[in-house]
Amino acid sequence: MEKESYTFLEDMLTTPSPSGYEQPIQKVVREYSTPFSDDVSTDWHGNVIAAVNPDSRLKIMLAGHCDQIGLLVNHIDNEGFLRVAPIGGWDVQMLIGQNMQVWTKSGPISGIIARKAIHLLKPDERKVVPELKDLWIDIGVADGNEAKELVQIGDPVTLELGVRKLRNGMMFSPGMDNKVGAWVCISALQRFVEKGKSDAGVFAVSTVQEEIGLRGARTSAFSIDPQLGIAVDVTHATDCPTIDENELGTCKIGAGPVLFRGPNVNPVMFEQLTEIAKTQDIPIQVSGLSKAASNDGNAMQISRGGLATAIIGIPNRYMHSPVEVISLDDLDHAATLIAEFCLTLKKESDFTP
Repeated sequence: MEKESYTFLEDMLTTPSPSGYEQPIQKVVREYSTPFSDDVSTDWHGNVIAAVNPDSRLKIMLAGHCDQIGLLVNHIDNEGFLRVAPIGGWDVQMLIGQNMQVWTKSGPISGIIARKAIHLLKPDERKVVPELKDLWIDIGVADGNEAKELVQIGDPVTLELGVRKLRNGMMFSPGMDNKVGAWVCISALQRFVEKGKSDAGVFAVSTVQEEIGLRGARTSAFSIDPQLGIAVDVTHATDCPTIDENELGTCKIGAGPVLFRGPNVNPVMFEQLTEIAKTQDIPIQVSGLSKAASNDGNAMQISRGGLATAIIGIPNRYMHSPVEVISLDDLDHAATLIAEFCLTLKKESDFTP
């Protein structure tokens, strides 16, 4: 991955974006995409739309949601401990013992989530998985008055943000789901421009609020009104212990992006993406998806009169955790595959099944 592209990815991963609070990361997206886009806009919902050839008759929308799961401060008690509600789906066990960041109007405040020491836990307490309502954030204040001077009800909270590298081109960070998908879409647009464009109008959208109902993809697809759509999101890697490949199929980190087949996916788009991957020597994996997708592809497929839709997954270990793992190679290959597909589009392209 080129240095500029990696810096963009790192900037995204170290910028907060809980659903409904995506403004900081969308600023990063706008600044990066402006130099190679014909138009960059932000709608009132918060979606950032970077477009090339926006007046073309044939339009394709590339959607990757930039929002991450988080927490929201909903109570400050008299002792100054913060009580929180979830934004998106959490495994509460992942939160115990974590460093947190409360994103206030004055900047981030460090905090921790813990519980009483194991020495003080009664035998029955050790066997019970706590609920979020039983946990709190400690920001080290003297009392509730001090806490209220710093934190407001409704302030968003994330795990402590940061990026660390592993071996073989892998890296981990909270929020890979799905900042990497937004990165792929913007990078695909950039590569599309660098390779010479085509007849298509390409709209790379950093969508909002996917984690709470695919909201941004629904609103941006309606306003853009494209004929084609590609959703890019993370998908569960199955190459680690305790995951049953007989149930979930085979998905390996570093083996290439995943192309999905099934009722969510236009078969003509799938075949063309597969053929491009073969001719361009881009590694891919194929996975079946038999039910309605839980990502932006779902919203796009049934927008207005319906889009011809494809879904590309980035293999991800330990989704919705502080240590989500991806391969940089998978991101690069996904961006290149999408750019190459967009380059093949002609005014007369037909994706009728």
